[in-house]
Amino acid sequence: MTDTAEPTVLLRQEGAAGTLLLNRPRALNALDLGMIAALDAAIAGLRDDPAVRLVILEGAGGKAFCAGGDVRRIRELALAGDAAGVHAFFAGEYAVNAAIAAFEKPWISLIDGVCMGGGIGVSIHGSHRVVTEQALLAMPETAIALFPDVGTSYALPRLPSATPGAMGRWLALTGARLRGAEAVEAGLATHFVPRDRLPALRTALLDGDASAIDRFAETVPPGPIAAQRPAIDRCFGPTTLPAIQAALATENTDWSRAQAAILARMSPTSLAVTLELLRRGATQDLAACLATELALTGPVTQHPDFAEGVRAVLVDKDNTPHWSPPPTDLVGFFGRDGG
Repeated sequence: MTDTAEPTVLLRQEGAAGTLLLNRPRALNALDLGMIAALDAAIAGLRDDPAVRLVILEGAGGKAFCAGGDVRRIRELALAGDAAGVHAFFAGEYAVNAAIAAFEKPWISLIDGVCMGGGIGVSIHGSHRVVTEQALLAMPETAIALFPDVGTSYALPRLPSATPGAMGRWLALTGARLRGAEAVEAGLATHFVPRDRLPALRTALLDGDASAIDRFAETVPPGPIAAQRPAIDRCFGPTTLPAIQAALATENTDWSRAQAAILARMSPTSLAVTLELLRRGATQDLAACLATELALTGPVTQHPDFAEGVRAVLVDKDNTPHWSPPPTDLVGFFGRDGG
């Protein structure tokens, strides 16, 4: 059942731009399998159309760019034992991520509202990620016992940090939510444009010149992320969970205590898998990262924490998940190849 009689992805050619509108507003434009297939087909057409000089991606409804993938549906498939269905969803989504990364024209995401999970995936691999003051970006997967996917195992370890990987580990493990300017500071977004200037920017982009973004964008001064960056480097510079927890305890600030409390609420299995995934992703190219993520989707969605996490956060919404004990090793998820 769709939100409207219209397609859930609207493709138009406007001037020299191909425009894509994620059109499932009642679901905060979360990606379902139909939307993923539509995006895949649209990307192929836009890539090969010489009249299209750039692509603009937006979300309908004013509240969200894209709140993620349809994880409730994935939970249903996992509980039904439909491993093929789970695999098909993630394989399709990751193919779209790879196609965006390979897209040779400017891929411009206008992010106004919630952008999480799958929304990060359809934007971060493009050339331009424009955020407003209403944008809210996050990778909150550890709260539902998933892991940072959609190619973020490639992107997160490469965010700017004095200590390599620290910023990405903080965002991935805690699911920290960044407002628009903060997302630029952290490197998730490329430009900040106030919401009231977004319509004019969009009109300018229809001429097919992505440099219009530079005329509308405002410089982001050092803010909350810059202020916290040294602590992020100290506390999330370590690459093991015990070392991160020890660093947070040593830091002994309101911020560090809040981060420790957040980690204590997350799936222990998800935290372990995420740290290993980011370790591998730091030395893999995007294709290898996506392949690793796809291989992980099977064992992770079959683990009891996934169904429990989605239940607690998105189904019953009681926010009281009952997690399994932490894994003694990760062989069941990554095998014995050592990465």
